[in-house]
Amino acid sequence: MASAKPVTDAASEMDAIYRVQRHIYDASRKYYLLGRDGLLDALDPPQGGTVLEVGCGTGRNLILAAERYPSARLFGVDVSHAMLQTAAVSLERAGLAERITLKQGDASVLDTEALFGIAGFDRVFVSYALSMIPPWREALARAFEAVAPGGALHIVDFGEQRQLPLAFRAGLRAWLKKFSVFPRAELEAELRRIAAETGAELTFARPFRDYACTAVLKKAAS
Repeated sequence: MASAKPVTDAASEMDAIYRVQRHIYDASRKYYLLGRDGLLDALDPPQGGTVLEVGCGTGRNLILAAERYPSARLFGVDVSHAMLQTAAVSLERAGLAERITLKQGDASVLDTEALFGIAGFDRVFVSYALSMIPPWREALARAFEAVAPGGALHIVDFGEQRQLPLAFRAGLRAWLKKFSVFPRAELEAELRRIAAETGAELTFARPFRDYACTAVLKKAAS
């Protein structure tokens, strides 16, 4: 199992990638980060529930979640200082700075109690971030640990594109590699392993002809 890099190293790498990109990230990514809004619709947290986004980036998803679920308490964590700066500005602009709490942290060693004073969230979600995190298995495990009993982890990310033309798949992979993005071919198997070991309930799908993959891992109630 790969060891996690120090937070400072991971943050520096992401800041190098997104120092400029963060300013056009939302406008450029909306055309190919498919399934994000469907994930937000499916969250459906309980009244007054807690929602955490791991890898919150520019804050786009948290802002939309706040609009959908006005009673929810929202939290976001990201390793990139640059992205968090952009997120903070976006939250202020949307009038949501008081409702959404942001913290800097590495997903692969995530400790939500230390960051937020909350050990378990009703909903945790990860949107197109596992494909950017080298120790993605560790990040996945930490995200699931952050789910409260009876809560759920929601994931959307790149799929294998096996039902799409080979040329399209090759072109997409080459483009994603420029941004250190690598679809995780073993994501479904890893989720099924976690579900089998913990008694969680897994729903996994490959929408858009396997362009993307979506998952909901519901933790057993205590």
